[in-house]
Amino acid sequence: MERDDIIVRCAIVHILDSAIGMPVFSDQLLELGPDLNDFLRGHIYKIAVSDDKKECRFNEEESSLFQCIKNFSEDNMIAASQEMAGMLYTIMNQNIAIPSGDFFVVTYQTGSTPYLALLKMNYKETYIHYAYSQEGMNYNDIIKQKVTLPSEGARLSEAVLINLKDYTLQLVERKVDVNGVKTNYLSTIYLQCATELSQKSKLGIITKAVEQVQEKYFGNDFDKAMEVKAVIHEEYTNQGAISVESVGEKLFGEQAEIKQEFCDKLKKYNLETEEVRPVNKQTTKKFEKQYLTTDTGIEINIPMDQYNDKNNVEFINNPDGSISVLIKNISSITSK
Repeated sequence: MERDDIIVRCAIVHILDSAIGMPVFSDQLLELGPDLNDFLRGHIYKIAVSDDKKECRFNEEESSLFQCIKNFSEDNMIAASQEMAGMLYTIMNQNIAIPSGDFFVVTYQTGSTPYLALLKMNYKETYIHYAYSQEGMNYNDIIKQKVTLPSEGARLSEAVLINLKDYTLQLVERKVDVNGVKTNYLSTIYLQCATELSQKSKLGIITKAVEQVQEKYFGNDFDKAMEVKAVIHEEYTNQGAISVESVGEKLFGEQAEIKQEFCDKLKKYNLETEEVRPVNKQTTKKFEKQYLTTDTGIEINIPMDQYNDKNNVEFINNPDGSISVLIKNISSITSK
């Protein structure tokens, strides 16, 4: 999906500031000029293509919000959005650790699919200048603004995109202290939905499992450590996804015991047959290069396509146990 595929239709904003003691509901939809349109579209797009987002489904029997969403239409958008905001503010008042913010309710579409976005824009503190005149003299001062919204370039930490055809959700959230326990209150209390791990979390768990097995059975084996990164990069480059079964087979296929331990580590997350499909290049960026540091302090970054080409880079194991790195076919070198 591209940013321009998102067509913003209607939007409204409600003020959910715990310091006020009550929500400030708007009775009118926002006027969607070009700047506001771009602002909302930008934030929706960042969530849609984020590998931090979770795929979710409402617990339909239990979720009060689901009933509100099910009866939602643009014709009743003002009243429905006030109800959604009121539900969230009640939870905020009961849990002081939840940050205050402005609550945007936005309808949009991509292709023929209608969506509803719930964007909680938590307040930021910023400083602005303030100019005034007194007794014929001009004064310039600096004041703190405590209720500034995130910029267009920022990433929201609390937001929901709801497909109004099948009621599936895409969610980004943060944990806050609820009764002394760090809790994903947005999914468990407000939405009451069942969540999956994000693509980024899945990749992190798989990578950690590989590293743990590698360290246990191969220790500081330099070649094996590089092979892990090369295999994951190859999977993503060739398939557009990272298959757990394929990675396990390529790394540990001939060693059944080690391969089984790798699978067992992922079973408790139900990831043993998973295919991870990152959509954001930043998520897989660390697999694009081999980052090497020698015991003498030399740092080497090798692009993965160069690492895989033995005509360009060769690692030589010397009889004394040391390793030599041979870089071949260099036409020129640039110092940075």
